[in-house]
Amino acid sequence: MLDIKFIKENRELVKENIKKKYQNHKLCLVDEAIDLYDLVCELKLQGDELRARRNKLSDKIGELYKTNQKNEAENQKKLVIEINEKITEIEKREENCNKELRERLLVIPNIIDPSVPIGKDDNDNVEIKKYGKPKVLDYEIPYHTDIIDTFDGLDKDNASGRTSGNGFYYLMGDIARLHSAMLAYAKDFMIDKGFTYCIPPFMIRSDVVDGVMSFEEMEAMMYKIEGEDLYLIGTSEHSMIGKYKDQIIDEKKLPLTLTSYSPCFRKEVGAHGIEERGLYRVHQFEKEEMVVICKPEDSMDWYNKMWKFTVDFFRSLNIPVRTLECCSGDLADLKVKSCDVEAWSPRQQKYFEVGSCSTLGDAQARRLKIRAKGENENYLVHTLNNTVLASPRGLIALIENNYQKDGSIKIPKVLQSYMGGMKKIEKK
Repeated sequence: MLDIKFIKENRELVKENIKKKYQNHKLCLVDEAIDLYDLVCELKLQGDELRARRNKLSDKIGELYKTNQKNEAENQKKLVIEINEKITEIEKREENCNKELRERLLVIPNIIDPSVPIGKDDNDNVEIKKYGKPKVLDYEIPYHTDIIDTFDGLDKDNASGRTSGNGFYYLMGDIARLHSAMLAYAKDFMIDKGFTYCIPPFMIRSDVVDGVMSFEEMEAMMYKIEGEDLYLIGTSEHSMIGKYKDQIIDEKKLPLTLTSYSPCFRKEVGAHGIEERGLYRVHQFEKEEMVVICKPEDSMDWYNKMWKFTVDFFRSLNIPVRTLECCSGDLADLKVKSCDVEAWSPRQQKYFEVGSCSTLGDAQARRLKIRAKGENENYLVHTLNNTVLASPRGLIALIENNYQKDGSIKIPKVLQSYMGGMKKIEKK
C-alpha cells in the first residue's frame, strides 16, 4: 500500500506504474484517493476548529457561572450542544471518507522496481539463468502419478471419493517418506543458512489477511472458516509477517531471518484450476518458506540472496533449475520485484515453477504498521518472502530427475540419512 502523501506528490508516476501493470481500469482510483484525502484533511480541520471553539465556550461558561450569569451560561451551553452535534456529524463523515480512502489505497499497485521487465502476463517473463544441464534421457519417463502408483504411493480415489473431494490425496509408504524427507532437509538447509526455524499458526484473522495480500489474491486463494474471523493460510508467509503486526522492532535486531514450515490451503480459483489427475495444482500441500524483515537499504541484497538459496537447494537434489524474472503484468499488486525458480521436467522437456521469491518493499509493513526504531525516528521495514520447497511440486521434480531406467527412484545423497540410509526406492 502506497502512502497517500506519496501518491499526491507523485500522481503521474503512480498512474504510469498502473499502466505498466496493464491495469488501466485502476487509473481513476488515483484521483479518487487524492480527492478523498483532501476532503479528509478539510473535515479534520473543520473538526479541530469546532473543538477549539467548544473549549473556549466551555471556559466561558465556567466564568459565567462564577459571576452568577446563569441565563447567559445556559445559552452558551446550547451553543456547545450544537457544536457537539456538528463535530459528531463531521467525525462520521471523516470516518466514512477514511474508509473509502483505504479501500482505494489497498488496490492501487505498489511501485515496481525499475529493473522489472514490462509485459502483460507470465508469457512475457524473462529467463535470467539456467543452473545444471537439463536431462535428456534415452528412456521414457512416465507421468508422475503413474510412477508413484508403481510404489503404491498415491491414493487419490479415496481422498476425492470418500473423504475430501478433488484436489486432495493420500501419499503412502516410501513416497510419503520421501516427501517428508525433502521437507525435513529443507528445514535443516535453511537453519544451516542462519535462519530461525518456526512453526506458525495455520489460520489468521481478516485484518492480517488484508495486511499481507491483495483482495484479488485472497478471493482466488483463501478458505474462510464459516462463522469465525479466521482464514486458512495459503502460505506461512502470511502468519510470519502477521506476527509483527502493530510492533516497533529494535533496529539492532534487524534483519529478522525466519524459515517456517506449514501445510498450505488454496482454492486455486482461476484459469488453471485443480488438476484432476496429477499433483501440480491441489488444494492442500506442504511448504518450507523463508521470510526476511530488514532495513529498506538492505532489501535488494536479501532478495538476491534468497532466490539463490532455492537454486542451491534444488541443485543439491540433482534437479536442474532456471530463474525467471517476473514481468510487470505478472506481479501481484504488493510486489516490487519477483522471480520464479523453475525445475526441469525431463518427461515434458521443459521447466515448471517450484518456487517464487519476492520483495514487497514497505507495502505489507505499511498495512500492518510494522516499524523499526532507528536512532532518530521510527520507519517502516521492508518484507521479503521466498519458497524453499513446496511439495508435492518439489516431489514431482525430484522423482522425474532421479527416475531410473529400471523404474526405481534414486535418492539423492543429501536425503539418504532422512530415509534411514536408503539409496533408492524400488518397485514393490
